[in-house]
Amino acid sequence: MSGESDCTRTSPSAGSPSDSEFLPDRPKYVCTLSPDLVTKAREELQEKPEWRLRDVQALRDMVCKDYPSLGTCLDDAFLLRFLRARKFDYDRALQLLVNYHTCRRTWPEVFSNLKPSAIKPVLESGFVTVLPHRDPQGRHVVCIRPDRWTPSNYPITENIRAIYLTLEKLIQSEETQVNGIVILADYKGVSLSKASHFGPFVAKKVIGILQDGFPIRIKAVNIINEPRIFKGIFAIIKPFLKEKIANRFFLHGCDLNSLHQNIPPVILPEEYGGTAGKLDISAWNELLLASEEDFLHDFSELVLPCDSSPHDLLVSGDADEKQCDDSLRGMKPQLYYCY
Repeated sequence: MSGESDCTRTSPSAGSPSDSEFLPDRPKYVCTLSPDLVTKAREELQEKPEWRLRDVQALRDMVCKDYPSLGTCLDDAFLLRFLRARKFDYDRALQLLVNYHTCRRTWPEVFSNLKPSAIKPVLESGFVTVLPHRDPQGRHVVCIRPDRWTPSNYPITENIRAIYLTLEKLIQSEETQVNGIVILADYKGVSLSKASHFGPFVAKKVIGILQDGFPIRIKAVNIINEPRIFKGIFAIIKPFLKEKIANRFFLHGCDLNSLHQNIPPVILPEEYGGTAGKLDISAWNELLLASEEDFLHDFSELVLPCDSSPHDLLVSGDADEKQCDDSLRGMKPQLYYCY
């Protein structure tokens, strides 16, 4: 379904009685939230069930008016992800949606041929997985282990692709849209040569996606077993972090008791002092690989604003890359010092 065909189809105005009467071919939204999560969404995200479809239609109308050729899905359930991620602020939700597509267009190394089967080697390495149990706040825990990556096997962008698809799968759940996720990153065994692949240009791209280009709420980032070199890595990352996100980073070192204050042992595998058995990556891999069809969507390129041109974007992108390359040269002495 193309964005142009959706936007050119007659659609009701915001607040009209029944969207489905006008758009019979669009899937009808059915809320899957429990009563407790409906209450949580109302209190934390400003989501009012009685206004939900009106809000979705308002965002849909804005997309069709301002970005008629965006090429985005306009289903209720899809647009709700962006409204929830921005607490039902229409303007911010629209910007997030545009950023979502802009990111996909401007980083082809990550987003071309993006499907689970294409990143199977990364999944099999155990670089990224999702723990089988949610935490007490109902949040999935995404476990990232950089030591499982061998740079000679494939570039760092393959790891980013695997993380992105993991988040895409998780955000399909309304429960995750409301509760958010927690990240557990184990930096055990990360060497200077491996860290050098994550320079400012890649850092800026990844953080830009997670902060401003993807509809997910990252509630905490727990770093475990970080070596001294992580000070250098964090020095690269921190300038791109918003204060709210930076305050959600927790560095535990080798202190499992510190980690357990944020993530209870009952949901952690034995490798992290938990009681949930050995870390098993097979269940998540099977689930993601079985979702191949979910990711076979046609994402059209974002239409350029009338006062821009492809050349303007290219020059801007080159300037950003040059600036990041200059920053990387400045950061390398810090990495060596920390190492």
